[in-house]
Amino acid sequence: MDQVDFGVLGTVTAECAGGPLALKGPRHRAVLARLIVARRRVVPVARLVADLWDEPPPTAVGSVRTFVNDLRRALEPDRPPRTPARLLVTDGPGYALRAEAVDAWRFETAVETAVQEEPAQAARRLREALELWRGPAYAEFADEEWCGGERARLAELRLRAVEQRAEALLAGGRAAEAVPDLDAHLTGHPWREEGWRLLALALYRTGRQGDALAVLRRARATLADQLGLDPGPALRRLEAGILAQDPALDAEREAAAARVWSRAAEAYDRTVAAGARARLESTVGLLRTLAVTGSGGLAAAREHRLAAITAAEESGDPELTARVIGAYDVPAIWTRSDDPADARRVVEAAERALARLPATPDQDTARCRLLATVALESRGIRSARAAEAAAEAERLARRLDDPALLAFALNGVFMQSCTRAGLAPRRDALGTELIALATRHGLVTYEVLGHLIRVQARAGLADLATADAHAEAADRLAGRHELPLVRVFTDGYRALRLAATGHPERAEAAYREVDRLLDGPGMPGVRAGLLPLALLCLRSAGRPYGIRAALDPAADWGPYLPWIRPGLALAADDERTAREALRGLPEPPADLVQEALWCVVAAVALELGDRPALRRCQDRLRPAAGQLAGAGSGLLTAGPVDAWLTAIGGALR
Repeated sequence: MDQVDFGVLGTVTAECAGGPLALKGPRHRAVLARLIVARRRVVPVARLVADLWDEPPPTAVGSVRTFVNDLRRALEPDRPPRTPARLLVTDGPGYALRAEAVDAWRFETAVETAVQEEPAQAARRLREALELWRGPAYAEFADEEWCGGERARLAELRLRAVEQRAEALLAGGRAAEAVPDLDAHLTGHPWREEGWRLLALALYRTGRQGDALAVLRRARATLADQLGLDPGPALRRLEAGILAQDPALDAEREAAAARVWSRAAEAYDRTVAAGARARLESTVGLLRTLAVTGSGGLAAAREHRLAAITAAEESGDPELTARVIGAYDVPAIWTRSDDPADARRVVEAAERALARLPATPDQDTARCRLLATVALESRGIRSARAAEAAAEAERLARRLDDPALLAFALNGVFMQSCTRAGLAPRRDALGTELIALATRHGLVTYEVLGHLIRVQARAGLADLATADAHAEAADRLAGRHELPLVRVFTDGYRALRLAATGHPERAEAAYREVDRLLDGPGMPGVRAGLLPLALLCLRSAGRPYGIRAALDPAADWGPYLPWIRPGLALAADDERTAREALRGLPEPPADLVQEALWCVVAAVALELGDRPALRRCQDRLRPAAGQLAGAGSGLLTAGPVDAWLTAIGGALR
């Protein structure tokens, strides 16, 4: 059955497949409107009768049943005879409308969501939400008592949304755009003190100080004439600030954001019960933002995310658990986990949720998010299940035609694109699609991710000019949208660039600065062992037989130690231990530095003349011929793969 879209922000309407449905007479519409007001709850027949007639006739109950049957035929025209209705259902003593798409509900959701978004996205979302209004809510039932409260609530929410959008425009430095709508808003609603404040502030910010003061004088006169009131403290403070040309008014953008946050938090605490499941879902949304803020936010988000997942599982609701797990769609660029144990627990929880989730089409979005989570959290692991989950998530997301969902799924595909060396072209294509998708649909963090993926891929392909352009684009977006962690990867790329273009001293200094940036933001998966590995690659690039001098035996090699251990033994003149270490060497993780690790291993094998190890290195590096070894990480490089293959080939002849 196609989805039926109901409209109440104006006259009451119903549409299906883009066309209007015939709802018959006014009482049919009244029944439908009354059921929409009930928000999917049951309305007893007796209540419908009382609401539809001041003095119900003897046939009122029968008439209500007739109206309901007519509405059912209009809403579900293809329903076979004598089969139960799925949309307008009989439930106990009355009827309920199991609606999914109501314009008023979409409006409310947009207003709530905008509170948590950055100014540009919030302003755009609120503009689209306000465009849903075709007239007064439930317009043809303005005199009906049963919808009076709902009409008043929606009207107030609309007025607040107009002011909320103006506040977002001001916070985003777009004061001039806020003026026309605020002017019109106050013409119809002159008692709105917040509207007057925002209009005066917008005028002041656009250099129109005189007009701003004139607006405040008009507000004073209007409030006195219509309500017999003096302006409140906010208007008086603003007037004094404008007269004094207070610099704080130009810093009001930050204060506006703080005000919105405070009000939203207060309203949330006031209206959402402490034990409500909605709190868990809201918490994940907050953690998603926290994860990209820097200053330890990422580590805190990881910790609280697991607690939220545990609480969701304890609720016994698999759909809630799926939403809580899948809502954490934080873009990820590094293919090694910050906390493998935590990642494993998330994957296990996602798999449990997948097993319990109903196998119905309405759960496909949740299923897709869970599969993408499995793929993302299995980063660096050679897992057939993770690759399968990534592919299935991508298929589902493309079929569902949901841009945000597809971006999340493609991030999972990216994490599973490091199974061998030489896959930079594949990742470059992923980055290109992500940038186009995110730009079209305003998915800023995924747009940044797309640029960073292309930085890595183009660096791996030795196309540094294109990588430069994407690093600059990522930095611009990060500065505009307060994403401080991006700098770690763009500065890391510039250190790599210095290394690749023959500036070893400057490259070493740049690498040490990147290590300093990593001291705090909670990315141990990136930081652990990175600096010594980057410096080792820097010192041995182009010198396949220089591994002994390049190694720092005292360095903390972190997770890379197994592939460094043969070199450490060689540097200690223990060739026997070095050969044994080469023989027992495992495959590197499926991550972005495996090419660099194979070059380190090859350097040891070259010194020892270990032919089995050399053949193994040759086999692993050959798919990356023509590329820069390890540069697909965007952070380090061991030099041209071809130079290593030439040295290995010469030793094997």
